Amino acid sequence: MKVILRENVHNLGHIGDVVSVADGYGRNYLLPRKLALLANERNVRELDHHRRVTQIRLARARVGALSVQERLDNTRLTVRKHVGEEGKLFGSVTTREIADLLADLGFDLDRRDISLAQPIKAAGEFTATVKLHHDVAAAVIIVVEPIEPVKPPEPDPELADLPIEPPNPYADDYDDD
Repeated sequence: MKVILRENVHNLGHIGDVVSVADGYGRNYLLPRKLALLANERNVRELDHHRRVTQIRLARARVGALSVQERLDNTRLTVRKHVGEEGKLFGSVTTREIADLLADLGFDLDRRDISLAQPIKAAGEFTATVKLHHDVAAAVIIVVEPIEPVKPPEPDPELADLPIEPPNPYADDYDDD
């Protein structure tokens, strides 16, 4: 008996495969559990049609991904973060931040499609990979620049003679007696 598999069956085949099985196995196990369809002429034609439609859909998605890859490849994104001594960041640059920066440039991408070789926890230049299709990926360059810490203003030498404590507005209301 020949059947078309509707689901992956261990030790038999994958979805869409046309396989020969024993009559009893097909009739008593695969068909009642809707794991397979009988491989008659109509079902085989329908399977071929679905395969062609799926291939066309995947080809169109791949062409779209390639056009996005051309625009996205080697794009430089600049992230400004507070940096401590030795160039280490307070926190890290996340894929969510990268996705937000790409969204600002007009790329609508999910953060789960962005992968980093290792977490970005220091200032410098890094590369992130953006998966656009199952076989199309783009490389994005992430530049992490340190934000200079805000230094307090230098004290004015003329104000150095003034008292540190503010004057008490109620000092005149009480007698020293």
